[in-house]
Amino acid sequence: MSQHPYYSKLQEQLVEGRLDRREFVRFASLLGVSAASAYAFAGKITGEDFVPRAQAQDMPMGGTIRIAMRVTAVNDPHTFSWVIDSNIVRQVCGYLTRTGTDNVTRPDLLEGWEASEDLLTWTLNVRKGVKWHSGRDFTAEDVAWNLNRVLTPEAGSSVLGLMKGYMMNDEGTALWDANAIEIVDDHTIRLNTRNPNVAIPEHLFHYPLLIINPADNGSFGVGSDGTGAFKLVEHVVAERAVLENAQNETWYGEGPYLDRIEFMDLGDDPSAAIGALASKQVHAIDEGDIVQLDAFKAMPHVEIIPANTAQTAVARGRCDTAPFDNPKVRKAMRLAVDSPSVLQAAHGGLGSAGEHHHVSTIHPDYAELPFMARDVEAAKALLAEAGHPDGIDVEIACKKDPAWELLSVQAMVEQWKDAGIRVAINVMPSDQFWEVWDKVPFGYTAWTHRPLGFMVLGLAYRSGVPWNESAYANPEFDAKLTQAEGILDIDARREVMAELEMIMQEDGPIVQPVWRAIYCAADTRVQGYQMHPTSYIFGETIAINA
Repeated sequence: MSQHPYYSKLQEQLVEGRLDRREFVRFASLLGVSAASAYAFAGKITGEDFVPRAQAQDMPMGGTIRIAMRVTAVNDPHTFSWVIDSNIVRQVCGYLTRTGTDNVTRPDLLEGWEASEDLLTWTLNVRKGVKWHSGRDFTAEDVAWNLNRVLTPEAGSSVLGLMKGYMMNDEGTALWDANAIEIVDDHTIRLNTRNPNVAIPEHLFHYPLLIINPADNGSFGVGSDGTGAFKLVEHVVAERAVLENAQNETWYGEGPYLDRIEFMDLGDDPSAAIGALASKQVHAIDEGDIVQLDAFKAMPHVEIIPANTAQTAVARGRCDTAPFDNPKVRKAMRLAVDSPSVLQAAHGGLGSAGEHHHVSTIHPDYAELPFMARDVEAAKALLAEAGHPDGIDVEIACKKDPAWELLSVQAMVEQWKDAGIRVAINVMPSDQFWEVWDKVPFGYTAWTHRPLGFMVLGLAYRSGVPWNESAYANPEFDAKLTQAEGILDIDARREVMAELEMIMQEDGPIVQPVWRAIYCAADTRVQGYQMHPTSYIFGETIAINA
């Protein structure tokens, strides 16, 4: 495999201190350099040793793990809107790539990839020797079928939001070229893109882009085929999902060590998970809430596992619906909120204050802007200019669980009052909210972590994409986003990201008060259970001591 010409530039930037080790390894891996090679080079420069996690011989074999997690419908993986859906199917079906807890992207169902110097051609090398559980060889045709399906607008997959800028025509209705997804041979796919994009390997790990068997025609359920370490044997929405070791002789990854995984839905009462973990009814929870943290810390048999992340939630109005169709109203709602106090009220101060542009300080392409502090008088003035001198009356939809989401909304509602923004709260059960999250005029929606700042901007705010819940449409924003996606040099990209962040603060559709800290909790008998920044669970890495 040839080395991308820009790798030497990355090496120079690391030596000069323009990139830290994390950023160097991340971008080198996106260009097709193995993570091990990139870590080794970085270690020579920084003096830091890369120590791999425990190997298979350290892990006990067999047993069942029970994990507390909401159990939702999993009928069509390509249209998933929530990480928990994919945590079930992820045990059965794989991804082309995998971004680890260190935010480094590695091959998964691919053996590797190569990018052309101009980033317009990406050659994906499909892993050889893999079979579906049914016994059929896994091939490039399977990959092409999945990519074509998620990029068909009628499928309704959010993958379109990530790939629209480089794979689709101007209207976003079809691939930009008939040869955009090219099958070279049984184990090679070539993406011939319209515009350059540095993050394609990370896009291939977007959680709805599970590689499913074309024979299932997009559907999934008990007994569905896969290439993964487990098979789904039972699934009851709002109750449980049960997976068993598939005894997959062509499994290429770590493990699996467990005989069985049981996801148990304990409902939306935070005390239920506390009681279940305390009584050892479950061995782990998928993600803890801030209101549960002290109780988990008090359990001597429980370990708290944190993760550094860019998880958040945004209060957004639909830009095609009054009064949110006026950018002055949208900015007024931002100016009426004090983000640090919302963070304290909702999350005990754990995390960092949001800056209303949905790019986190942990993103390597984050551009620092002056902090958007609360200014109630400026908010009132903007409302008056927008034709609302007496303020506005609106309703916000939100979930009652996890608790931090409702606490965030309640804190903002109290602050909005000072600017004459009167907001009623429509608290909905999670299953009802999930049905309308992208349709309500005003809602509070949680967004999970993405490794690069421009990824979530493409998913959530690019014109006309499935997850654009705010109906935001700004041609200048779209053009700068596509520009940022194709810039390899981190300093040059950061300049464009600064422009995108400013557009979001001045014109964007969101109020974003918090970046939150996340954690999971597990019984100390459990090994290999990690808190992924995106809350992903990989069952094959987990083991349990009897």
